[in-house]
Amino acid sequence: MSVLPLVFTSGWASGINAYAVVLLLGVFGATGLTDEVPEALQRPDVMIAAGVLFLCEAVADKIPYVDSVWDSVHTVIRPISGAVVAALLAGQSGSLPELAAGAVGGTTALLSHFVKAGTRMAINTSPEPASNIVVSTAEDLGVAALITFAVFHPVAASVIAATLLALGLVILVFLARRIRRFWRRRAQRREEKRLAAAGVRPPVPMDGSEHF
Repeated sequence: MSVLPLVFTSGWASGINAYAVVLLLGVFGATGLTDEVPEALQRPDVMIAAGVLFLCEAVADKIPYVDSVWDSVHTVIRPISGAVVAALLAGQSGSLPELAAGAVGGTTALLSHFVKAGTRMAINTSPEPASNIVVSTAEDLGVAALITFAVFHPVAASVIAATLLALGLVILVFLARRIRRFWRRRAQRREEKRLAAAGVRPPVPMDGSEHF
C-alpha cells in the first residue's frame, strides 16, 4: 500500500503541532508498533528534543496572544517539519518518491497551519482565556488521536484529515472578516491613545458616530 495516506495525515497534523507528530511517530517506531517509521525519527535525541519542544508549545499555545506569536514563528517551521517527515516516511517505504512526498506533506502542513493560526487570531478577539485552553487541548488530542489512527488505518485517517482541512479552510474564510475588524479596532485604539497622550483630540467621524 502506498504511504501517501500517512504522508497526507502527518502533513495535516504537522501544521497543527509538528513536535507532537515527530514524538508520536518516534514512539510508535521505537516500540515496534509500526514498521513505517524511519530510524531517524526513532533516535532518542530526536524524541527528547521533540518532547521538550512539545511541552513548550503546550504552554505557549494556551496563552492568549502568545499563541499567535508562537504561530507566527512556526509559519516556516511547521511546513518544513511536515515536508521532512513526509520525505522520511516515503524513503522508508519506497512506494512514493521522496520529493513528491515532501511536497505533499509540506503543502498540507502549510494549509493546516494557516487554519490554526487564523482560528487563533479570531479566538483572541475574545477577552477571556478559557477558549484558548479548550481549543489548544482539543488540537493536541486531535493530533494524537489521528496520528495514532493513521498508523493502523492510514486511508481512513487521511479521509478524516482531508475533511478537517477542508472544513477549516471554509471556517477561516468566514473568520477573516472578524479578524480584520478586530485588528482595525486595535489600530484605532492605539492611535486614539497616542493622540490623547499628545494632547490632541481624536477626529470625530463625519456622521457623528464613533467606531467600536
